[in-house]
Amino acid sequence: MQYSIGIDIGGTNSVMGIVDKMGNILFEAELNTKDYEFLEDFVEASYKVLYPQINKFGFNEFRGIGIGAPNGNYYQGTIEFAPNLRWKGVLPLAKLFNERFNLETTVTNDANAAAIGEMMHGAAKGMSDFIMVTLGTGVGSGFVANGKMIYGHDGFAGELGHTIAVRDGRICGCGRNGCLETYTSATGIVRTANEFLETKNTTSSLRNLAVISSKDIYDAAVNGDFLALEIFEFTGKILGQSLADAIAITSPEAIILFGGLAQAGKFIFEPTRKYMEQNLLKIYQGKVKLLPSELKESDAAILGAASLIWNTEKILL
Repeated sequence: MQYSIGIDIGGTNSVMGIVDKMGNILFEAELNTKDYEFLEDFVEASYKVLYPQINKFGFNEFRGIGIGAPNGNYYQGTIEFAPNLRWKGVLPLAKLFNERFNLETTVTNDANAAAIGEMMHGAAKGMSDFIMVTLGTGVGSGFVANGKMIYGHDGFAGELGHTIAVRDGRICGCGRNGCLETYTSATGIVRTANEFLETKNTTSSLRNLAVISSKDIYDAAVNGDFLALEIFEFTGKILGQSLADAIAITSPEAIILFGGLAQAGKFIFEPTRKYMEQNLLKIYQGKVKLLPSELKESDAAILGAASLIWNTEKILL
């Protein structure tokens, strides 16, 4: 039996696992990304978690390590200027893991890794054209067209979260204004809630909270809180409009929403679908499915990252 290691590095939490070639996750672990001031410390912590398991399964049975990371460069094996990570600049991620584990290491954008996992084992199974959108701490995306992941000439294609959704809008961690992720990420919807609470007089249970989370907004919406429902409507409108633009570029069969905010179900899907359809060219209307991920959040990222080791080009064809 041969195995690979899949690691997903998130702005808040990172998950990792050992996966066999059939896509079975045999071991899983989690680290708090923010606990590690330097990337080298994170690599060492990952080693301490994973290496006992590698020895258990047999070192010679491992093909390598696949890593999904924000601003991960598939061609260079680096993380480059990731706004949602505390580690700044251009970082030799693959090199550090390769040297510590003595295993071949491949890196891609975290959303690209999730897209590969979804295509192999989830809602995009059998699809050749789709877009994966991750609604987490930030907004990531992976574009698959004609059965292949789109990386672009420099490895950074498909950054939907950093397209401008609102001109001269909110300041983004990337340094620009109005990026999609400042409105439709888990942190973005909290910003909307705080703005609405300041500018609207609507009665809301959210006014009783000192600090608001995206889950608080969801819970309020479930209870029929009008302001919370208005927040989701506003968020879905901006997301739907941006998805309509993305559809005009690649004409996907489906868009798959993944991550914490996507778990809000109808509260995010219904307004997003409505505004997406309203803003589509007629040639695309009624053709593009908007689907939830069929994988656990950690599984999609781990499976996708791990699959980078199994000759990605052949998997995607």
